[in-house]
Amino acid sequence: MEAQNGGGGGAPVVLNVYDLTPMNNYLYWFGLGIFHSGIEVHGMEYGFGAHEFPTSGVFEVEPKSCPGFIYRRSVWMGTTNMSRAEFRSFIENLAGKYNGNAYHLISKNCNHFTDDVCKNLTRKSIPGWVNRLARVESIQVSTVRHVPTHPAFSDDDMDSISSSIIGDSDVEELDQHLLPSDVHSIDVPPKLAKDLL
Repeated sequence: MEAQNGGGGGAPVVLNVYDLTPMNNYLYWFGLGIFHSGIEVHGMEYGFGAHEFPTSGVFEVEPKSCPGFIYRRSVWMGTTNMSRAEFRSFIENLAGKYNGNAYHLISKNCNHFTDDVCKNLTRKSIPGWVNRLARVESIQVSTVRHVPTHPAFSDDDMDSISSSIIGDSDVEELDQHLLPSDVHSIDVPPKLAKDLL
């Protein structure tokens, strides 16, 4: 699976990192930020996102153009000797382990997916700064998720807050294709970005 350094070529494995907030322009210089990442192999980029269904949340897009996110930079991760067909089989198999309804901000997000792909293809992890804020925020987020027992704040309020952060029109513009565990691609459900950071 892993190409040897310095010889034989192989297909590039590139981590594409996106900003989820303009605040990253400041946080980035402190080694923090709120990022989405996708992995580019054989001319396509693959990412993982949330939706309500027990089907794959893995999708593919043109490299460096994931809708709804602001491209920041690419990180060279190495190469793979997998052919295009071998890689497609690998990613479809892995997609079955990343269902959209299993997306979790702290324990199973887009950066965990790209890290899994990188480890399998290059034996290297993605840079720590890409997912650092999820680890830093784990205590705060778990506390916040247990607080909504306050009577003035309901789950409906959270839905309206989420939709105001990522508007319904933004979600409809997503031109992504999920990779279910079988060979067919389907359009992303309208609430794909709802649970994304």
